[in-house]
Amino acid sequence: MSRPRWPIIDRYVLGQLLATFGASLLVLVLVSMGGLVADLLGKIARGRLPPGLLISQLGLRALDFLPLLLPLALFLAVLLAYGRLYRDSEMAVLAAAGLGIRRLARPLVWLTVPVAAVVGVTSLWLSPAALRTSQAMIEAANKSLLVAGLEPGRFVEIPGRNGVVYLSQMDDDGRRFRNLFVHNERDGRIDVVTAQAGELFQESQGEERYLRLVDGFRVEGELGSDAFRMMRFAGNDIRVPDAEPGNVGRAEQRMTTPELVRIDAPEERAELHWRLATPLATLILALLALPLAHSPPRSARYGRVLVALLGYVVYLNMLGLGRAFIASGTVPVWAGLWWVHLPAAGIALYLLWRDEHLARPGGAS
Repeated sequence: MSRPRWPIIDRYVLGQLLATFGASLLVLVLVSMGGLVADLLGKIARGRLPPGLLISQLGLRALDFLPLLLPLALFLAVLLAYGRLYRDSEMAVLAAAGLGIRRLARPLVWLTVPVAAVVGVTSLWLSPAALRTSQAMIEAANKSLLVAGLEPGRFVEIPGRNGVVYLSQMDDDGRRFRNLFVHNERDGRIDVVTAQAGELFQESQGEERYLRLVDGFRVEGELGSDAFRMMRFAGNDIRVPDAEPGNVGRAEQRMTTPELVRIDAPEERAELHWRLATPLATLILALLALPLAHSPPRSARYGRVLVALLGYVVYLNMLGLGRAFIASGTVPVWAGLWWVHLPAAGIALYLLWRDEHLARPGGAS
C-alpha cells in the first residue's frame, strides 16, 4: 500500500525544484546578459560592430556564461525549494512518516545529474567552440565597410570621426567601393576628398583600419579664406574607427579540450582544471545547499539564503584563485583544484550527517 506514495512525493519535490530552478536561471540570465547587451550596443554605436552581429554575439557569449549560471541556479533552487518545505513544516510531516533527508534527496539527484552533465558538455566543448566562432565572426566583420557604419547611397557620419562619407557603390562583402566623397572639418580647416574606387584594409598588427583610396582629388584650406589647395593622388589612406579586437577571451579559453590535454603548460593546465571543476562544483553545490536549506518552521523566507550565497561566493572565488595559482605556478599542476573541492565536499557531507543525526527520534531533545 505504501509503494504508490513514493512516486507522488518524488514528483512533488521534483516539481518544486524544477519550477524554482527555471525561475532562478531566467533571472540570472537576464541580469548577466544586461551588461553584455549594453557593451555590444556601445560597440555598435561606435561603429566597431555591425548591428547584424548583435543577436549572434549575444547567443555565443551566453554559452560562455552557462557553466557559471547553471550551478548557481541549481544552488538557489535547492535552497528555496527545500527551504520552503522546512518553513511550512512539510519536512517535519514527511519525517514523521518515515521519509528522511536521504529519501527526499532522490528528486535532487534526478535534477542535479542532468544539470551537471549539461555544465560539463558546455564547459568542455560548447563554450570554447562558441568563443572560437565569435572570434571568427568578429574578424570577418572587421574587414567589412558596414562595420565602419558606411552604406552605399547615403551620407554617413563616421562614428568617432568628424567627417561625412558618401559611397555610390559597394561590393556585397563590404570590402570594396566606388565613387567616394569625404568631407572633413577640424580646427577651422576644411578637407574634401573624392576617389574613383577603394577598399577597406586593416594593419597587420593592431586594430587600426583605413580606407585605401585610388585615383582621386583632395581639396583643403581654411574656412573664410580663398587660399585652397587641390591635389590629385593615385593612392591615399583615410583612417576609420578602430576594429573590435578579434581575440575573444584568452587563447587557452578558445582551445579544444584535447588540445589542452596535449599541451603541458601552466596556463593550459589551469584552463583544463577549470573546465573539469565546473561540473564537479555543480554536484558539490547541490550537496551543500541541501543542509543549508534547513530552516525552522515559519522562519523568514530568505533567512539563510544570504549566508548560503556567501558560501557560494567563497567557494567560487577559491576556484578562481586556484585557477590563477596553477597558471602562475604557485600551486603544482598535479594538485589541481582538489584542495578546493575536497574541503567543500567534506563540509557538505558533515552538514548532511549532522542534520540526519539530529532528525532521529533518539537525537531529538
